[in-house]
Amino acid sequence: MNIISFLFQLIGSLGLLLYGMKMMSDGIQKSAGEGLQRILGLMTGNRVLAIITGLFITMIIQSSSATTVMVVSFVNAGLLTLKQSVGVIFGANIGTTITAWIVSLFGFKFDISAFAIPLFGVGFLLISVKRLKKEAIGEALMGFGLLFLGLDMLSSIMPEISADNVAFLANFTDKGAFSIFLGIVAGMVITMIIHSSSAATAIILTMSYNGLLPWEFAAAMVLGSNIGTTIDAVIASIGTKVNARRAALVHVLFNVSGTILAVIFFHPLLALVDVLVPGPVDQNTITTHIAMLHTVFNTVNTLIFLPFVNQIAALTERLVKPKEDETPDLYHLEMPQPGKTEHAAGAILLVEKEIADMTEVVTRMFQRIRSTFADRTTAATEAFKLAQVQDEDYADQMHHAISQYLVHCMDLPLTDNQRNNVSQMLEVVAQLESITDDCHSVSLLLTRSVEKNMTFAQEDLDRLDPYVELVNRFVLFIRDNINRHLSEDKLSQAKTIEDQIDLFRKNLKKVARKRLESGADVKSELLYIDLVRQLEKIGDRAFSISEALYLTK
Repeated sequence: MNIISFLFQLIGSLGLLLYGMKMMSDGIQKSAGEGLQRILGLMTGNRVLAIITGLFITMIIQSSSATTVMVVSFVNAGLLTLKQSVGVIFGANIGTTITAWIVSLFGFKFDISAFAIPLFGVGFLLISVKRLKKEAIGEALMGFGLLFLGLDMLSSIMPEISADNVAFLANFTDKGAFSIFLGIVAGMVITMIIHSSSAATAIILTMSYNGLLPWEFAAAMVLGSNIGTTIDAVIASIGTKVNARRAALVHVLFNVSGTILAVIFFHPLLALVDVLVPGPVDQNTITTHIAMLHTVFNTVNTLIFLPFVNQIAALTERLVKPKEDETPDLYHLEMPQPGKTEHAAGAILLVEKEIADMTEVVTRMFQRIRSTFADRTTAATEAFKLAQVQDEDYADQMHHAISQYLVHCMDLPLTDNQRNNVSQMLEVVAQLESITDDCHSVSLLLTRSVEKNMTFAQEDLDRLDPYVELVNRFVLFIRDNINRHLSEDKLSQAKTIEDQIDLFRKNLKKVARKRLESGADVKSELLYIDLVRQLEKIGDRAFSISEALYLTK
């Protein structure tokens, strides 16, 4: 029964942590929007400021785990980029060392979990009092509260670990290199169990002060605790977007790589600490030595890896690939620089690749709709709605960035043909973005039909199938011919498909109107007509893209 009780408490506390992170992420996204993103952008605008941000946040809340969990949620909400998060995580590792100094000097640890319930209560009031119009902020505060409560519960349900019940480690402190390895593993395991490197360091300090651990073994345990503390960021990244998972990996890579370097230069590192803390290592100074080691380790790590922020971000992008149908958080496109003619040709080749990627987003959105027509119940699922919203938002970002890029291309030394092609590209990008808007509109109509329990006769759905397949054929036609000059024959094929779509639309609307006149359900029939019209818009825009491709040279 004790095991079953432990498992249920473990699942419940993990659920609180993950749900709290999701709630906080959603609330911040709704309430802050571009405002907080600009503030965070200023605070993390360069590497040094990002480190300072992470350092001060962690010093205030006394938990690098909580800071990195928040960073993961901010990245998941699109408020921080992956590169910005790297610096904040570096700073969090330095900030967490303040606890060791507090314990060493004053024997006191600030407990952020004490604020969990008050935060949740304030958030609940903001949600409940509609007049304040602060529901989104309330949601974010409740998320913060649940997050900290989840972290605290994870610590409390685990077997209680104190200096007394890990005193057996003292028996393994004189085994040479094996002792160092064992110390790292012990520090890592203890930190993973209690979910706090600060608390683990406090235990190490207590044992060392009581003479149970020698200096070298205690130092190895401190290094191991820096690996163990990454567990919370990993847990928080479960089920998040790709860049949030990459941010969690940054924390793991940074701490593990730093620990490996520290082990390689273990004795020089300890010698440096001995220089910084004068006097022999005894009961009166060992806690200061450990606190200094914690600070030096994380500071030196940050200085070593700081020049490689871009490379670290690139490495995580290679190691953590997006899931199938997953949309990245933010779209970015570097502007071309005015220069020689070959630069213009390269810029056009680059933008053609981006337009092809945008076409894939369009195709993906329509394929989801196509599969949803076969099973309308999927339209009501959160996965379908979230995927369509994310793709539509990403396409908006692509439209803005690519259009801006193409306008910049006009300042490059272009030939007449290149200038004409750039103009047509602007039209293609605008029409692709409009198709994603139409796909989103169709998704909303399908979702509404399920949520409102609207029913359609099977013969009506059967009539829609060839219509949807015809539009799908046009979308695939655009995907297969994007960035190519369309011949007369190809344009004629596009015109034929558009004419067939128009004819289908007229017949379907005529049948729907007749049903309305015969007393059919008004809401269902009007929604059916809206679906038909929105699908026809996609065909119109696909033909506009075909005409633009025909005019390229």
